[in-house]
Amino acid sequence: MFAYFGAGCFWGVESEFRKLNGVISTSVGYMGGNTNNPTYEKVCTDLTGHAEVVQVEYDDQFISFNKLLEIFMNIHDPSQLNRQGPDIGSQYRSVIFYVNEDQKNLSLKKISEMNKEIDINVVTNVEPQAEYFMGEEYHQKYLEKKGLASCHINLT
Repeated sequence: MFAYFGAGCFWGVESEFRKLNGVISTSVGYMGGNTNNPTYEKVCTDLTGHAEVVQVEYDDQFISFNKLLEIFMNIHDPSQLNRQGPDIGSQYRSVIFYVNEDQKNLSLKKISEMNKEIDINVVTNVEPQAEYFMGEEYHQKYLEKKGLASCHINLT
C-alpha cells in the first residue's frame, strides 16, 4: 500500500517514516500542482502548486494507515497554514493525498477528532492522490546521506 504526506520540508518527514516497522520504502517528491515534471527549483517559487511530499510504501499487515496518520500528525504542526517552522510557502503545506476512500475517511475522522480534543485548528488538506513526481536524487534520504539525526520537525 502507498500513502502520501506533506508536512513541511520532506527531508525530516521521510526520515521519521523510514524508521517505522512495516514501512517498506520511502521517497520524496512533489504532488498536487499544475506543472508537469516539476523540479525543486520550480516548486520553491511557490507558483507550481505542488507540495513537498513523502511517498510511503507500507505493509498494512505490520502497520496501519491509522498509525501512519498518527505519526504524521505528531511530526509537524498541522495548525500552521502553508508553512512549517522556518519554511514558508504552499509547498510546505500540511496535506494528505489519499489513495482510496478508506484513507480519505480515516484522515477526515482524525482531523475532526483533533479539532475537538485539542485547542488548535487543524488546517491539513485532504486531497485525492494526484500524479507523484519523484524528487531529485540528492533529496532522497537526505538526512541519512548527510549524517543528520533530524530536521526541524515536531517530535512531541
